[in-house]
Amino acid sequence: MPARIYRPARTAMSSGTAKTHKWVLEYVASTAREVDPLMGWTSSTDTQAQVSLSFPTKEAAIEYAEENGIDVVVQDPHIRKPNIRAGGYGENFATHRKGAWTH
Repeated sequence: MPARIYRPARTAMSSGTAKTHKWVLEYVASTAREVDPLMGWTSSTDTQAQVSLSFPTKEAAIEYAEENGIDVVVQDPHIRKPNIRAGGYGENFATHRKGAWTH
């Protein structure tokens, strides 16, 4: 069963980078999920899809996969350049401004 190794992206609701520094090994689901007709919940008989392992580095995750004979696909993250303004947020309230400040 194949697995993938990736570094999680930050959440869309936050600009912070918490939980994005570790690498994760997750198994790819081998069977489709089924909808329970009574409750409407989704379920699967594939228990490997529930496994998620965290590693401090990409090399550690790859080494673990090789030791245990796991076929893996490594997905490198798309690193975004930080958007830092000159002056930053405090520039909005500067007292040395020449001219009227408007939105």
